[in-house]
Amino acid sequence: MSGEKKIRVLVAKPGLDGHDRGAKVVARALRDAGMEVIYSGLHQTPEQIVEAAIQEDVDVVGLSVLSGAQLTIFPRVRNLLDENNAQDIILMGGGTMPADDVQELKRNGSAAEIFTPGTPVEKIGNWIKEAVAGRDA
Repeated sequence: MSGEKKIRVLVAKPGLDGHDRGAKVVARALRDAGMEVIYSGLHQTPEQIVEAAIQEDVDVVGLSVLSGAQLTIFPRVRNLLDENNAQDIILMGGGTMPADDVQELKRNGSAAEIFTPGTPVEKIGNWIKEAVAGRDA
């Protein structure tokens, strides 16, 4: 196991939302699960998030969105990743959002998965491990 590459995850808080407790809880849980986690801090633009993701060579970007702007932010980040030849980076997220928005983001390819409040952090970590393994297969 020592030669195995650790999964690298960027946890980001886009936009004006100033509530990051959930993002920090998830970041810590992913670290505890053996992943390398980079936390971007608050008030990041999609451009800053994508630049950090590429610079840090991450496998996954996790966006925490509580502001209601998910239908704008997720597609923008996905498009920027694709435009910068980073299509292999998995985009997922979490936050308080309507079920219809979650389904739309998954349907249109903007997010591979969305986790809403109350999701056990172990489930998030397991999903990331499976998604990265599936991508690398």
